[in-house]
Amino acid sequence: MNILVTGGAGFIGSNLCDRLVSDGETVTVVDNLSTGFLENIQHLLGHSNFHYINDTILNEERMEGLIRDTDCIIHLAAAVGVKYVLENPLTSIETNIKGTEVILRFANRYHKRVLIASTSEVYGKHMHAPLKEDDNLIYGPPSTMRWSYAAAKLVDEFTALAYHRTKKLEVVIFRCFNTIGPRQTGLYGMVVPRFIKQALRDEPITVYGDGTQTRTFTYVGDVVEALVRLMGCDEAIGEVVNIGGRDEISILELAEKIKEISRSSSEITLVPYSNVYGRDFEDMMRRVPSLDKLESLIGYSPNTPLDETLRKTIEYFRSRAD
Repeated sequence: MNILVTGGAGFIGSNLCDRLVSDGETVTVVDNLSTGFLENIQHLLGHSNFHYINDTILNEERMEGLIRDTDCIIHLAAAVGVKYVLENPLTSIETNIKGTEVILRFANRYHKRVLIASTSEVYGKHMHAPLKEDDNLIYGPPSTMRWSYAAAKLVDEFTALAYHRTKKLEVVIFRCFNTIGPRQTGLYGMVVPRFIKQALRDEPITVYGDGTQTRTFTYVGDVVEALVRLMGCDEAIGEVVNIGGRDEISILELAEKIKEISRSSSEITLVPYSNVYGRDFEDMMRRVPSLDKLESLIGYSPNTPLDETLRKTIEYFRSRAD
């Protein structure tokens, strides 16, 4: 099968490409390296089944030709990370909305199945758990640009579902909950790589806010497994599906766990949000997914324990430091 992966030089995308190539698929990646890194796919560049194109998904002529010649699209390209979105609000909105519309329009023209990456951010300010795919969504005011990312990804979902309902386009929407693992970068506000780098350097581990906000974290290999299964699941067409971990943990507890596993002498310090993001920020205090739909569709859900995931990620960053 010929598979087009947008954003394939990124964290999740590059791990997905490893799996697809090892499965014998022919993979083409489109990535302009705005948030991805060529080194993530460097080892694949000489492979006969792998092709890399440095370009933006907003290049419609290029995207039409690639989509016409592929069998399936996995659309991961997006502006990612709270820090990046707050610093680049207009670019983020344009990339996330216009880029997805380009993918869907040509996928519909050439009748291709497409998996659209969304995010747990779309749930907004809910405090209950677990979060189900048909829950109502609660956002803050438009003056708080944090919510622009969630709103843009929600527009992507609406657009994809509209193509499915009106054009019968084969779309699957997956909402990722805090994926972590090798190749993730802390440059755009991702908490785990930031904590690990600080711990390995015995620097203060900086927890934003009071640390009581909770998340679940998902090993990237589990996310890749779920995506491969969803790609071939006819029952998932037209559905929105959570992909996330099970172990709910506060960010302060996460910092303590990383410090313990890495055997770091770092101190853990609390930093006010305003010192990092300015006034234009509001956090989500809890995010825990329901995985019932995922399990019913593909008979699988992420199962790597958090401690094991953190050990693998710490080993990755330690090896790079060495």
